[in-house]
Amino acid sequence: MSPSSLLELLDFSWLSLMLFCGAILGAAILRGFSGFGFALAAVPLASMIVAPTKAVAIAVLLQAAVGLRDLAKVRAVLDWPGLKRLSLGALIGTPIGLFGLVYLDAAMIRLAIAMIVVLGVLLLLPKAHPDAPVRLGLAAPTGLLAGLFGGLAAMPGPPVVAYYLSGATPSNVIRATMMVFFFITSLLALPGLALGGLLDGQTLLLSLLAIPIMLAGTTLGGAIFARAPTAAYKPVALAMLIVMALSSGLRGLFDVLS
Repeated sequence: MSPSSLLELLDFSWLSLMLFCGAILGAAILRGFSGFGFALAAVPLASMIVAPTKAVAIAVLLQAAVGLRDLAKVRAVLDWPGLKRLSLGALIGTPIGLFGLVYLDAAMIRLAIAMIVVLGVLLLLPKAHPDAPVRLGLAAPTGLLAGLFGGLAAMPGPPVVAYYLSGATPSNVIRATMMVFFFITSLLALPGLALGGLLDGQTLLLSLLAIPIMLAGTTLGGAIFARAPTAAYKPVALAMLIVMALSSGLRGLFDVLS
């Protein structure tokens, strides 16, 4: 297939395609470093190029596509008790979020995305207790909320990030567990996306084209994580959410006012 034929099939310009690839690469680097942040970054950016529902579907497909590789690489350091409870909660919350994704209009979805990111920051602003373990009893409710956010906007991250950053879990365990948990939530969301008619040809083709970019960005982000000081992880993770909250909030405000 020639480049011009590909662009015609996608109904894209070269600029749109480059912007889309840049959004995926930047989001994948964030994900590779922190274990989260892919959908938080990719969905608002990609929503400027494709419909918000398509941006969500693409984020879900990409995280599902690379999840098995992540599981194979990090399974030895996972927080298995927390992961099991988080996943159980997500199993309940994801269908509810998918219902909203299918039946809400595009402007409402953009506003919901902004609100989700802002909520994630607000959950993290209170002073953490780094010497105390995370409360395992909160894992299932956190997973339910994450599933709701994930189904609605492919953004299960904020509740889970808040859960782990509130305690003394090592950064490598946090990163590994979140990467695998988001793989699980993506698998839970796929049937609903298919039933809702959100996996059309353009979405599948863009996802296929983005897989190598996703893998490259995740690898680069992982290399940065391996070289960064351990103490830098939590401040950087919080800073990432603050920046994303601001950018997403501005986009959501623009949608409401326009």
